[in-house]
Amino acid sequence: MSKVKTGMGRRSFIKNVSLAGGGLLIGFNWLACKRSAEESGSEVALEMPDEWFEINGYLKIGDNGVVTIFSPNPEIGQNVKTAMPMLVAEELDVDWNNVIVEQAPLNTDIFSRQIAGGSQSIRQSWEPLRMAGATARQMLIMAAAKEWDVPVSELSVEKGIITHAGSDRSIGYGEIAKAAAQVDVPEEVVLKENNNFKIIGTSRKNVDAKKIVTGQPLFGLDVHRDDMLIAMIVQPPAFGMQFKSMDADEVKDMPGIKDVFVINTYPDDMEREWSDTTSFPKLVAVVGDSTWQVMQAKKALKVEWDLKPELVEEIEILEKSQALRDSGGLENSEIHRTIMNEVASEKSEMIRKDGDPEKAFKNAARVIERTYSCPFLAHNCMEPMNFFANVTDEKAELLGPIQTPEFAEKSISKRFGMDLENIDIQMTRMGGGFGRRLYGNFLVEAAVISHKVGAPVKLVYSREDDMTNGVYRPAYQVTYKAALDVNNNLTAFHVNAGGVGESPLFANRFPAGAIDNYLAESWITDSQISIGAFRAPRSNFIAGAEQSFLDELAEEMGQDPIQFRLDMLKRAGNNPVGENNDYDPARYAGVLELVRDKAGWESSNASSGKGVAAYYCHDSYVAQVLEMDLKDNEPVINKVTCAVDCGIVVNPDAAINMVEGGTIDGIGHALYSELTFEDGVTQQSNFDSYRLIRHREAPKKIDVHFVENGIDPTGLGEPPFPPVQGALANALYKATGKRIYRQPFFPEIGTESKEIKT
Repeated sequence: MSKVKTGMGRRSFIKNVSLAGGGLLIGFNWLACKRSAEESGSEVALEMPDEWFEINGYLKIGDNGVVTIFSPNPEIGQNVKTAMPMLVAEELDVDWNNVIVEQAPLNTDIFSRQIAGGSQSIRQSWEPLRMAGATARQMLIMAAAKEWDVPVSELSVEKGIITHAGSDRSIGYGEIAKAAAQVDVPEEVVLKENNNFKIIGTSRKNVDAKKIVTGQPLFGLDVHRDDMLIAMIVQPPAFGMQFKSMDADEVKDMPGIKDVFVINTYPDDMEREWSDTTSFPKLVAVVGDSTWQVMQAKKALKVEWDLKPELVEEIEILEKSQALRDSGGLENSEIHRTIMNEVASEKSEMIRKDGDPEKAFKNAARVIERTYSCPFLAHNCMEPMNFFANVTDEKAELLGPIQTPEFAEKSISKRFGMDLENIDIQMTRMGGGFGRRLYGNFLVEAAVISHKVGAPVKLVYSREDDMTNGVYRPAYQVTYKAALDVNNNLTAFHVNAGGVGESPLFANRFPAGAIDNYLAESWITDSQISIGAFRAPRSNFIAGAEQSFLDELAEEMGQDPIQFRLDMLKRAGNNPVGENNDYDPARYAGVLELVRDKAGWESSNASSGKGVAAYYCHDSYVAQVLEMDLKDNEPVINKVTCAVDCGIVVNPDAAINMVEGGTIDGIGHALYSELTFEDGVTQQSNFDSYRLIRHREAPKKIDVHFVENGIDPTGLGEPPFPPVQGALANALYKATGKRIYRQPFFPEIGTESKEIKT
């Protein structure tokens, strides 16, 4: 068993002890307490009794033994609202059927990293939440031992019942909770060994499942107040343009319309948070009684827009190419491709260099070179952006779907000069995020509109607003080169990667560390278009490109694709090159070996529509084998086998769902999705023109296998998304005989492959 201290340095994990409501309140610096309860999702709804006892800042225990556990992080579909309380309940030794789960509010004084992003919720809460449960359990046992005048060592707990074997006495948590108020907080507690887990590692239903399937209000769009107005925005039609003037007189007279005005979400003198990402801070707001009335007014509104005056100067950063001058300074996708090629060859920055790659390439018998690219992507959450706001000069009440509530709170504070204690942000469940709701401009817009009209409002984006006023996955490009000697041995590896606004390069990831001569270069082109995190940022492109290149390289060298990777990983493990390699070669190899076995790679004809890929990101390792056929020139994906090393799996069914969802999502975006620009305008504004994967196009079967290694949990929400794109590309080659180097793949399937061979 491992012992952990309940006090850590100057800032204790347990900060204070005080009596509250006749019970015990322990303030954890991670956790919070509130009094409202909700259904647990079990068949019989649980309710907290009138008399309840605060066992610590995270737990409530009633005199009937019902336990309420707060889930601190935003719930975005990754199931943390179920998994995080499971960690507490495990160490508390409570019957899960007697557990109620609530969404905790934003509380930056008590919580740390109250964010949904980076696949870090379980990883970072693994020990703190278990410590919370173990501390409460120990205090309950100590209270029982004192009441019975027996040693603590003689007591045991099973499903919330404390038992003394020597006297055959037992007592429930609810009965002893009040007495625990008199017990000192222990200086250290013992956490369970992995083999003693009873809740962790078992499948538990989503605590919101019943509410979701019965249509109960959980999401931001469900928020309703009787005195609430509806607001929508009118944004510039193109990136690089701004508001000039409008004629709103007729619109203001339309039925149900309260006001039409210009807002400046982020004044020039406001210090922005990183989450305040938007290209359109100056917008027109339309406010009225109903969504329909506001939408009609928005369509009728006449607004004039101008090119941003500073755009000409900003174009200088892009070298003022002839194409840009001809377009009047507004960007389009063809220009992006031209500029990316220019910058890649002229302005690359060396990020890592091992050995002497220049010499190795000069002396190579053969050089294999391939260039891969991908377009911008829109997040396209099923629930468009929305937020409720009720903001006065004195305080701000906000409610809605946001991945970064603590940063949004700071943004509101800076925007209105308001103290943090006067800002209340409550979180709803989110109908998708994928990184879009990391950026809270829509929350600030709602707050500014509410303050302006002096009334509570719900801001609602239309699908077109969402897709054309986005924070997008950037367009990327990467070129790989490999040097082979006369014996067909790999002697050097070169990666040159960049993109519009951001580079996808991870210089210290595989195959860095496995090759003597290695060079990694990076570059970026500037843009008016707002870009940001998309599921598995940067990895979502470069993983597929890298794994496609490794497959082609293995073929050129006459090697099996999986064995080729394993041989390189063996080198990286036994005799690594460099000191900054950020992956574990043994764990990397482990998922490849597992997927090779589970997919029957060696016993089947690997040349027929079957592709493999493996990747490390967010502290986890995923390998996938995709099997497909081509029917009427369309891909039919029969099966994807997934091997995942994410450490201990807290909730297996939910974890399988995450892997299946990430796999389908990766396939869909690689095959179909694309956002293009012409004169700064997105050419796709709704699902009639922006292609997403359809039900019939999803894999017929997805097999998921987890590595059981007892390692503390790592990321899971994002790691399955990147590698499957490489597995898909490699399978497409086996099925069609053509390599595809540009996403989306589907338009390229029926065309001739454009290979670059040196």
